[in-house]
Amino acid sequence: MVAVPRRLAEELDATDPLAGFRDEFLITDPGLIYLDGNSLGRLPSATPAFLDTVVRDEWGTGLVRSWHTWIDWANRLGDRLAEHVLGAQPGEVVLSDSTTVNLYKLAAAALAAAPERRTVVVDAEDFPTDRYVLEGLAAERGLTVHALRSDLDTGLDLDQLRAALDEDVALVVLSHVSYRSGALLDMAAVNAAAHEVGALVLWDLCHSAGAVPVRLTDSAADLAVGCTYKYLNGGPGAPAFLYVRAELQPALRQPIWGWFGQRDQFEMGQHYDPVDQVDRFLVGTPPVLSLAAVDPALALVARAGLPLIREKSERLGQLVIDMVPDDMRLASPADVGRRGGHVSLEHPDAWRICRALADSGIICDYRVPDRLRIGPSPLYTRFVDVWDAMDRLRDLVATKEYTRLPSERPRVT
Repeated sequence: MVAVPRRLAEELDATDPLAGFRDEFLITDPGLIYLDGNSLGRLPSATPAFLDTVVRDEWGTGLVRSWHTWIDWANRLGDRLAEHVLGAQPGEVVLSDSTTVNLYKLAAAALAAAPERRTVVVDAEDFPTDRYVLEGLAAERGLTVHALRSDLDTGLDLDQLRAALDEDVALVVLSHVSYRSGALLDMAAVNAAAHEVGALVLWDLCHSAGAVPVRLTDSAADLAVGCTYKYLNGGPGAPAFLYVRAELQPALRQPIWGWFGQRDQFEMGQHYDPVDQVDRFLVGTPPVLSLAAVDPALALVARAGLPLIREKSERLGQLVIDMVPDDMRLASPADVGRRGGHVSLEHPDAWRICRALADSGIICDYRVPDRLRIGPSPLYTRFVDVWDAMDRLRDLVATKEYTRLPSERPRVT
């Protein structure tokens, strides 16, 4: 018996101030319920025409002359991200490369700036690429990686972090929102604790940018990276972003010396002399077409505003929690103030349940060891979508219909 009546979801949709944004996304199958916006956002309806203009008019007609428009696109988009999504200042954010490459650049620069410090603190349960990058840098430089064991459901305990900080710590690298559970860290508290011992903090914002208000300036953040293809809907493989606090920019020199970070770029100087601004963290020629796809997507997020996006996200998440099947366990923080935009549920057969939902036209995703992730994206997910998906999930779990599916997992889950 479902405790929440469907009419409640219908009423929430009828009064939803963001309801009209759904019409601004390409939805080719109205019967498909898409709850994987925390992994890949939907395609904004304006993106194909915008890309067509860039391809036909700028590349096709303008040819190399269009570089006068393209040359600072990464900065202009970065300033828009700073203003509308990240709570940062102009000149502190730029789009560049992938999240992993950006994390490497900023981590390497931060470690080089504090050669007397020999320890890096990470969350052992954080997204693998973050840990791999730090392990590689530590192996190369003879540093120690102190991996803290956090709770899979509720995330890293701040007291545990504080106990690990001392004057040998150069850098703390953490995700603002846990990729597995959605646990949300207190950014200001973490920054303050690290700064007390003279360490810098590098934030991974992949699962918070566009879903949770981020306040880099107000929280005294040092460094951050993130992607634009989840809640920001920039498309698969869209360029990532990086943030460096303005006063840190001249002091940090990244390890990949490329001509887009060079002073007087077209002077073609013999030796590398990086600019003092955030551009020094750029490397080579940007992927213009991929950058272009971020433009109309970011416009939607800016128009909607993060306060309304967050408010709806909290309500969507609560509806998921209110309808968790009896045989599944909530594997995310119950407190909305400790939770990002997605909700995880635990079940020993979570993978087969995920596949059974997909066969029913409901797209979620799975993460090891046994988590079903449900990621409603507020700009295009309706409350009735969540209700219908959870109603189907409850039926699947009760009937064990998922057991007909094979348990083997493909490469992509």
